[in-house]
Amino acid sequence: MLGIGAKFPDFNVTATVGNDIAHAFSNITEKSYPGKWLIVFFWPKDFTFVCPTEIVGFSDLYEQFAERNAQVLGASTDSEFVHLAWRQHNNHLCNLPFPMLADVKRDLSTALGIIDATAGVAQRAAYIVDPEGIIRFVMVTDLNVGRNPKEVLRVLDALQSGELCPSSWEKGQKTLKVG
Repeated sequence: MLGIGAKFPDFNVTATVGNDIAHAFSNITEKSYPGKWLIVFFWPKDFTFVCPTEIVGFSDLYEQFAERNAQVLGASTDSEFVHLAWRQHNNHLCNLPFPMLADVKRDLSTALGIIDATAGVAQRAAYIVDPEGIIRFVMVTDLNVGRNPKEVLRVLDALQSGELCPSSWEKGQKTLKVG
């Protein structure tokens, strides 16, 4: 699995960006958001139970990520059409403010090393990628355990502070000083 300090892989995928079939899809690459931090999180499968709780959690914090010059991108190995159907049939997902990447060929999840060997789907992985395309944070949890999007936001704040940040540090708190 790619880790801290590695370059986030190049990718070129179709993403679901809306609910109207005429305007539902867009092509997204690693260059689609120049100068921005990327928050890229993967879930195993659409139409499941834990996944929408995480997706809604990231959606609820979308504006806070945007205020920090970060673009949220959700992804799974399901197709853009499955993403569209899920958005259209789940009231909690119908107005998502971020793209749902369709990594159907598993190129991105394979390059990241997050294909679950047993289930054959992307693991629950979350990445913070800096504007230069370098991975600065990785979190992977068991397929049955959802992540905390607030923790991803907290770590983004810490990374953007450029300071030494103690455990459980929150934006606005004092950082550590050496010397």
